[in-house]
Amino acid sequence: MTNRIVILGSTGSIGVSALDVVANLKKRFEVIGLSADSNIELLARQACAFKPRIVSVRDDKLAKEIRRKLPVGAKVVCGLDGLNEVVSRSDVDIVLFAISGVACLIPLIEAIRRKKKIALANKESLVSAGAIIKSEARSRGVRIIPIDSEHSAIFQCIEGREKGLVKIYLTASGGPLLDIPKNRFDKLTREFILRHPKWKMGKKISVDSATMMNKGLEIIEATHLFDIGEGSVEVLIHPEALIHSMVELIDGTILAQMGIADMRAPIQYALTYPDRIASHLKRVNFSAIESLSFRKPDAKKFPCLEIARRAAKDGGTAPAVLCASDEELVRAYLDKKIRFSDIPKMIEKVLRCHKNTAREPSIYDVLCADKWAREEARALCCH
Repeated sequence: MTNRIVILGSTGSIGVSALDVVANLKKRFEVIGLSADSNIELLARQACAFKPRIVSVRDDKLAKEIRRKLPVGAKVVCGLDGLNEVVSRSDVDIVLFAISGVACLIPLIEAIRRKKKIALANKESLVSAGAIIKSEARSRGVRIIPIDSEHSAIFQCIEGREKGLVKIYLTASGGPLLDIPKNRFDKLTREFILRHPKWKMGKKISVDSATMMNKGLEIIEATHLFDIGEGSVEVLIHPEALIHSMVELIDGTILAQMGIADMRAPIQYALTYPDRIASHLKRVNFSAIESLSFRKPDAKKFPCLEIARRAAKDGGTAPAVLCASDEELVRAYLDKKIRFSDIPKMIEKVLRCHKNTAREPSIYDVLCADKWAREEARALCCH
């Protein structure tokens, strides 16, 4: 049986890896739709290779440009309406969300309401509006399959054992700054910060890995995906990046998911779930592994972890503010407007100014908080 798939964010690192998975499982998948923000050159090459029926881009101007580059018959749409049209199609079975930020929040909810299979690589939507998304998915019997390597690992470990789950161990490689003193952070080049020791990722998530905000966001994401309290999610530094996460069950048993550091593995699992299909990826060579090590993260060196935990405890729209301010400040850092060490300091400032009045926020509340936090973060960068 052929599964008809849409990939939102096909030109990013996750989207490119997903298309590689699809190319190696040609008989199993048909690409119906692709989307990108503005990289229309790569999007056009992908469209020529996979022949989607519909393509979505950011705006009308880009839509006009890409029409000239596409195969005959491909429909071009744009903006939020375009994304909603792509995920709503009756000829789509699976939607893979690889767009960063809350840009995919409305299309994600639309896809859930249309009862599509969801393969989710977007942290921010669940962090910002996890309760809303889980409620929509639960009411429609939709299973959200996570693509993050850590959450994919947890998902695989607890399947069928959900009632016995008592603790989650989120593993972290430690990123490029693990063994570098904090007083040297601002002296490092952006190229160094972006050079992750284990994973090939986009710029934003690479910076989040360096600040360890990615783990903070993953803590909040895990609480929604696996119905567990923030206090039951522990982060462990595991530099070898072989164990992608672990779970502890009620009887004290620890289950770990292991594998090579390649995002195509969790992507393939999400797309083929509940089946497991042979892959062309490398296998673990245990005889070449000298040791597996673990340690607690340094909270003073990486304050974003505690900032994220406080946002999780505060609830309401605090996680949305956390996500939005982080995204804006990472962009400002990459644009050389602020220092690396300013990122956590400014996120804290934005959160302190936030009036968290919506304890059970609506989508409108989440989007308003997102917009406010971005404006606050940008204003801080101008001072």
